Amino acid sequence: MTEILEAIKKVREVSKKRNFEQTFDLIVNLRAIDTKKPENRINEIVELPYGIGREIKIVVFSDEIRELDGAEIINSKEIEELAKNKRLAKKLARDTDFFIADPKLMPIVAKNLGKFLAPRGKTPKPIVGDVKRMVESLKRSVRIRIKDAPVIQCAVGTESMKDEEIEANVIKILKFLEEKLPKGKANIKNVIIKLTMGKPIKVEVRK
Repeated sequence: MTEILEAIKKVREVSKKRNFEQTFDLIVNLRAIDTKKPENRINEIVELPYGIGREIKIVVFSDEIRELDGAEIINSKEIEELAKNKRLAKKLARDTDFFIADPKLMPIVAKNLGKFLAPRGKTPKPIVGDVKRMVESLKRSVRIRIKDAPVIQCAVGTESMKDEEIEANVIKILKFLEEKLPKGKANIKNVIIKLTMGKPIKVEVRK
């Protein structure tokens, strides 16, 4: 049994049952990372082998696409209307996991909604290739972000998922970080797994 799998099982053992399905959170504390340097401020989308076990909200900004399974479509006229309603624009930015946009609408989105999306690190990705495949990929993805503090926290699954599925998701994120961080694994101080309301369990990561 791997150290990650042991930690996941331990998290289940020490956590009380709640009247809602809890999320497994991964917390990675970093070291020797200067977050004031722009190159160290990661904001990437990582596709996971098994997704995070809950519905992902995706918004597509487009005048060409009328309907798309698994995503909400917002056209240019609706973008301009949203900009006039700060409450709705803020709610959209808060409640939506990922935004993608037709390249030609990117300037319109930036002008009207940039001030709501950018602070949350949710600037839309331009649509490249098959938009259906992009949406399917995003449904299984998670955002990895380093902002001010040298720490990454993201969901890696839910209680109803198998331990091995959560483990595979954790491994994917750790491998991504090892490749992305300047000094790779040396930049990882420690790794913690916990449930929403549960006790954090440290993973023994081999150096």
